[in-house]
Amino acid sequence: MKNRRTLLPILAAAVLASAAAAFLWFDGEPAPGPVQASRYRVGGADLDPAGRGGEPILPLPEAPALNAGKVALGRQLFHDPRLSADGTIACASCHDVERGGADGRRVSIGVGGAEGDINAPSVLTAAYNFRQFWDGRAGTLEEQAGGPIVNPKEMAAKWPEVIERLEADPAIRKAFMTLYRDGVTPANVTAAIAEFERSLPRPSRFDRWLRGERSALTPNELLGYQLFKKHGCVGCHQGVNVGGNLYQRFGIMSRYFDTKEHVTRADQGRYNVTGKEEDLHLFKVPSLRNVALTAPYFHDASAPTLEDAVATMGRYQLGVNLPRQDIDLIVAFLKSLNGEATP
Repeated sequence: MKNRRTLLPILAAAVLASAAAAFLWFDGEPAPGPVQASRYRVGGADLDPAGRGGEPILPLPEAPALNAGKVALGRQLFHDPRLSADGTIACASCHDVERGGADGRRVSIGVGGAEGDINAPSVLTAAYNFRQFWDGRAGTLEEQAGGPIVNPKEMAAKWPEVIERLEADPAIRKAFMTLYRDGVTPANVTAAIAEFERSLPRPSRFDRWLRGERSALTPNELLGYQLFKKHGCVGCHQGVNVGGNLYQRFGIMSRYFDTKEHVTRADQGRYNVTGKEEDLHLFKVPSLRNVALTAPYFHDASAPTLEDAVATMGRYQLGVNLPRQDIDLIVAFLKSLNGEATP
């Protein structure tokens, strides 16, 4: 019996890996106290926290070559409330780059006090997402940037009015004419905002560790990473963006939405885009980069703290009640994913 209990965590991780493989959609496009130790028995085996061979998480690549003028224009537009119907809401109102690229609210507040339907995701590493929005309805950053501008619950604007306002600004008009042959157009506005968003990703201490800097992480952060892998979290959160590259059902091992008092249209996830039953409650897996900065968590903001989020993922995605010590160590690891500089 003792050996069987020892094997249970390993079997749980194996089950998760199988479940993750079965639920990867690429859109048809596919502790009671801190543990101080340099080595830690995880899952019945001694693991060296400093080992980096074959890691499922990849470091951020070198910053891409971007047009500095377009990045500067996009930054200005991202913070410009003239893109909204009444001149009160900018992209940055819901995606504050100094607050992890989100707004800290359950749902964002739009023009006239309108409440959104879903928790605002971070934009800090959106450039590395394979699709945009929780339901993946936008395939590019440009497409995503245009959505909130005309959404009646967000910026509630109409493109002709936005273009008229921008063209009335000599400096803005000159910048567009310099950078884009056809000047101020909806496509060029969203292109500039997308260029700015591509400039946002910043490497973390964990990236330094992945690149070989052994002292970049604390022992507890390293232990947390080993637990993150051992419990199977990497089945969905891996790659350059530690997520953001696949769809997954919320509630693999237990039916999450059966526990909710009120189920909304937003809870339907990808189903709202495709109308397919198999896409019900399917969501784009969020990136965990900068996750410690973006509470509350999940599309419905149901987890107020990172600890709550990790516990919920354990219960509904992994089928385990994670020990408090494991949760604390995993959270310590997740905090190492914060970018070290503000964009």
